[in-house]
Amino acid sequence: MAFDIVHFPDAPAPASWRQPVVAIGNFDGLHRGHSKIIERVCRQARERHATALVLTFDPHPPRVVRPDKAPPLLMTPVQRADAIARTGVHGLAVVRFTPELSQWSPERFVEEVLVDWLRVSEVWVGGNFLFGRDRSGNFTMLRGLGAHHGFRAEKIDPVRYKEFVVSSTRVRRLVSEGRVDEAGALLGHHYVVAGRIVEGDRRGRTLGFPTANLDTENELVPPNGVYATVLQVGRERLAGVTNIGVRPTVTDAAHRTIETHLMDTERDLYGEEVSLAFVHRLRDERRFEGVEALRSQIAADAAQAAALFDRISL
Repeated sequence: MAFDIVHFPDAPAPASWRQPVVAIGNFDGLHRGHSKIIERVCRQARERHATALVLTFDPHPPRVVRPDKAPPLLMTPVQRADAIARTGVHGLAVVRFTPELSQWSPERFVEEVLVDWLRVSEVWVGGNFLFGRDRSGNFTMLRGLGAHHGFRAEKIDPVRYKEFVVSSTRVRRLVSEGRVDEAGALLGHHYVVAGRIVEGDRRGRTLGFPTANLDTENELVPPNGVYATVLQVGRERLAGVTNIGVRPTVTDAAHRTIETHLMDTERDLYGEEVSLAFVHRLRDERRFEGVEALRSQIAADAAQAAALFDRISL
């Protein structure tokens, strides 16, 4: 079955979506908790010979209702859609979240989106799901509305990883602190930024460590430092060392760059669309006494990353 993406209220739901079983949420980062809800939806849909869907919102609702407090997102809309498509669901229903829609009552949201537009048979949400104007609707209300309109509503309790409840908020904090390995543990996959390789000043090549410079639209980039990373080009995964920062030893640049030295290849990647996965933070970015000291440290960083990749699978 083809993976369809349909926006409300722009287009009707496809006629091929049969008795949809739907996971509702923002799904930013697609972490372990999100995966559990989607896995349950896929299982229920298979048992009912129904269509498995994810329903989400664009833009992220806090951008509309409290823009001054809206967090940076873990994924671009394209990344999120691609990740959801890989989960095995049959389609993605995207509600265009507007100031007007933010004022809808929970009852109106259920009637217009879930019942009239999607014709849902079953809905699954996270344990802390709130919806409607001023987040006034909760799961109990959703279940009651479902009983009235003829669909089933169920929830998944919060997922824990070790002692932590898995949430997009916690993952954002870990990424913003450079704790990318811990963020990856909560996500169930490495944290990834995506973009295009652009031409830099080729300074890394003069040091003996050519780099690929990433231009990304991701809102949340880990803090300045040096990271063991995996660069994905198409289906190829390449081990690397990435420096995020202003390169204080060799330049006085004010803007941050994301530069990756690929350890096993010197391919020209200019213009390529890539994804960069952050595996482990190696060290802070710092100023060195000179180019030779910097070159020596980069070699040590590459050796440390290579030892790490010898222990884990790319």
